Amino acid sequence: MNIVVLVKQVPDSGSERKLDPADNTVARAAADNVINEMDEYAIEEALLVRDREGGEVTVLTVGPASATDAIRKALSMGADKAVHVVDDAIHGSCAVQTSAVIAAALSQLEYDLVLCGAEATDAQLSVMPALVAERLGIPQLSGARKLTVEGGTAKIERQTDGGYWAVEAPLPAIVSTWDTINEPRYPSFKGIMAAKKKPVETKTLGDLGLDASAVGLANATSKVLDFAGRPPKGEGVKVADEGDGAQKLVDYLASQKIV
Repeated sequence: MNIVVLVKQVPDSGSERKLDPADNTVARAAADNVINEMDEYAIEEALLVRDREGGEVTVLTVGPASATDAIRKALSMGADKAVHVVDDAIHGSCAVQTSAVIAAALSQLEYDLVLCGAEATDAQLSVMPALVAERLGIPQLSGARKLTVEGGTAKIERQTDGGYWAVEAPLPAIVSTWDTINEPRYPSFKGIMAAKKKPVETKTLGDLGLDASAVGLANATSKVLDFAGRPPKGEGVKVADEGDGAQKLVDYLASQKIV
């Protein structure tokens, strides 16, 4: 079975994230960039399916040259090979444009199953699986907390607030996973060393047959028009209780339109 995992490099959610005032896009060059946390669960699930069903796992990412670090993390976990789409023209692309690049890259690969995290921590749009599925004309199984592959069918338990839905679709299909589906493994020293020898194929827009005018910030369907930093935290208000503390507290809450 050929499994492809979509991986994205994002600014670490545990550190301060900023926008670049030059073009209002994410300031990735100065950020502490890491592999998208939710994608690690997709990688782990791909490895588990491969170990049960046989085949190989390919990692696919679209991003700048620095995204190689995310690729190596996935390979050190156990993925077999990777494809990295890198092209300066992609900078600033919206989700719709990015889905076109991903779909074009997938069209050049052999796949039975595509896995990805349910969302990316830098945007939290949760739309990429649906966009890619629509472009490729394949089923989408979203929000999986459990995945099984039987014959030519993928079956999932879709996580909901009140339990789960049992959903299935024929392969090839794309499945997005939540962090409840498994516990990602830590790369071993042996895995880290092996990752250095695993093949990583680099592709440009030209290799995918895409025109640069179809992607990029200038042609994006959505963009940030303006932004401002978080205002500094002001001093708190002290209420001295002189027998009327309760009333003073209520008056303050009322002035802030809290009550």
